Amino acid sequence: MKQYRRRFGDRREGRLLRSIPGFAKFIPFIMPQRNDRFIHYEESFEITPLDRRLRELRVQGYKGIGILHFLIATYIRTVSMLPGINRFVVGRRIYARNDIEVVMTVKRDLRIDSTETTIKVHFEPTDTIFDVYRKMNEKIEEIKTSDENNNTEDVADAFARLPRFLIRFALAIVRMLDYFGWLPQSLLDASPFHGSMIITDLGSLRIGPVYHHIYNFGTLPVFIAFGAKYHKYEINRHGRVEDRKYIDTKMVLDEGTVDGHYYAQLLRAFRYIFEHPEIVETPPTKVVEDVR
Repeated sequence: MKQYRRRFGDRREGRLLRSIPGFAKFIPFIMPQRNDRFIHYEESFEITPLDRRLRELRVQGYKGIGILHFLIATYIRTVSMLPGINRFVVGRRIYARNDIEVVMTVKRDLRIDSTETTIKVHFEPTDTIFDVYRKMNEKIEEIKTSDENNNTEDVADAFARLPRFLIRFALAIVRMLDYFGWLPQSLLDASPFHGSMIITDLGSLRIGPVYHHIYNFGTLPVFIAFGAKYHKYEINRHGRVEDRKYIDTKMVLDEGTVDGHYYAQLLRAFRYIFEHPEIVETPPTKVVEDVR
């Protein structure tokens, strides 16, 4: 993304939007908590062509490439066209994020007693599904092959060792620092509550998606969950029965960043990319920048 000279009122992770309408600036005061602004949306996407293409890519050497990589690549491509979905609200102000940060919870293995942690992966709006595949695999492999805690777990462990009243006091200080944009970069990097989007792959657990809340703390404006793929037998326009594959998705969106019409554009873009999955295999010809 284009680099801007930081101005008074900007934050480390984003720049203050100064030209948006006054009503939009007023929304965070009317609905100060993120759960006041939730929009819930669900959609079933046909993945028959996508599933075929992913199998071809796995044969070509992209072992394990799947729906998760495609959904993240779809989100990134949508940000390149509709940068408003990468905004965030904090301190009752609306900011445009400087980069794309995707957060995901990862279990070190699929045993019930296995520990889990979060990863945060940085992307550019020009990244393709192959960039997503490489960056996600590097982060996940780093977690699964290491016995040591990552930064997120280290910070959580440090807080957990404190007495309860000190934890409450420390978190009050952290919230105050976050409100004014004074959190150090090290805490922003470690926090799973600060990012562009958080995603969960419930298909890997062979279950359907859930509506997952967005946290009131932090800056995450989007939570996407998707479930296991399934088959449906449908009659095509020639009267023949076809076996088609689908996945169900559920999204929770923060309406404090953009309005419902803008999110409708996002969802239409998602649907179009699912129908033309080859789009995310090449960089976009143009990246749209958010307003000042």
